[in-house]
Amino acid sequence: MWQRHKLKPRYDVVVIGAGVHGLSIAYYLAKNHNITNVAVLDKVYLGGGNSGRNTAIIRANYMTVEGVHFYSESLKLYEELSKELNFNLLFSQIGHLSLAHTDSAVNGLWRRAEVNKALGVNSRVIWPDEIKRLVPALDTSDRPRYPVKAALYHAPGGVIRHDAVVWGYARGVERHGGEVHPRTEVITIDVKDHQVTGVRTDKGEVIRADCVVNATSGWCTTVSKMVGVDLPVVTHPLQACVTEPLKPFLDKVVVSANLHVYVYQTDRGELVMGSEIDPYSSYSQGSTLETLESIVAHALELFPGLRHVRVLRQWGGLCDMTPDYSPILGEVDGLKGFVLDVGWGTYGFKAGPVSGKRIAELIATKRTPDLIRPFRLSRFREDRLVSEKGAAAVSH
Repeated sequence: MWQRHKLKPRYDVVVIGAGVHGLSIAYYLAKNHNITNVAVLDKVYLGGGNSGRNTAIIRANYMTVEGVHFYSESLKLYEELSKELNFNLLFSQIGHLSLAHTDSAVNGLWRRAEVNKALGVNSRVIWPDEIKRLVPALDTSDRPRYPVKAALYHAPGGVIRHDAVVWGYARGVERHGGEVHPRTEVITIDVKDHQVTGVRTDKGEVIRADCVVNATSGWCTTVSKMVGVDLPVVTHPLQACVTEPLKPFLDKVVVSANLHVYVYQTDRGELVMGSEIDPYSSYSQGSTLETLESIVAHALELFPGLRHVRVLRQWGGLCDMTPDYSPILGEVDGLKGFVLDVGWGTYGFKAGPVSGKRIAELIATKRTPDLIRPFRLSRFREDRLVSEKGAAAVSH
């Protein structure tokens, strides 16, 4: 599917991070702009970071105009990606429900629905009767402490196989002439006269390149500090778990921001469940009993029939959170050749195709595409935040 390569002394572009973002950047550089002298480096195996730890929910029903345009384009790219890569990504657009349990949460759903509809995204507010028809197993009675009052139904939303996306992009990079180098850690980025000149690896190689892309997750601040750039990012763990297989009963993604939980059933019958980011900053990717208890307790409020189901495994990932819950994309003022594709919080996998396509466009044309301009690093200094906390509060 992809080959081992000997590192060359020079590339046009070096991408740090072989997850969905780094691989998609390399893929679109080659496919759309014929820039094939590209190396994607990662300190572990292919997709071994958050691309292999996320729960791969895809949606576009965000809160801001900038966010809706951005994630909507990514959703459209995902819809055609299996055909484009000639690789089955198992994308199932089963529908996505964001539940509201309080009056203020219902008001938030109304706002999102109106923004979505105005921008051409298929979302609408629905009420308990319709929610019950879509998800019969969901408890919509007044028994729970926080009964379900309404939901934002986003029919195009769904789930995808994260490993298939990574492998498909990696094969696409190879077929277009790019190179993927797993287990090759970048330890230094060289800069001269405010221009990036290359990188040095843990194996002692010195690689020259006029453009270096930081497409890492979890360690984006560490990589950026190699060139003296401080990012307004705090890293938090995020945990999820999966149950034993069950007979199919749930064909929607169900998310509750009020209860901080989400649930969906895979095509193998397992239930994938997760929560909000842990409330402390850490680089730990382990799991905790406290979080598992919280996930299970809130899942049972929604689906009391699951009380005897067994959890098979639990895991954690790392989320780079920005102050406005939006990513950081583009060049850094005063430093030529250093490009950022970072700060993805809990929503990075949704944006893999669009961020890769637009960052590749920036590198090839030397111009920042309008779609990603609002997410530039300088927005924090300019007080032009793109606040998506209302649409990303429970991460999914």
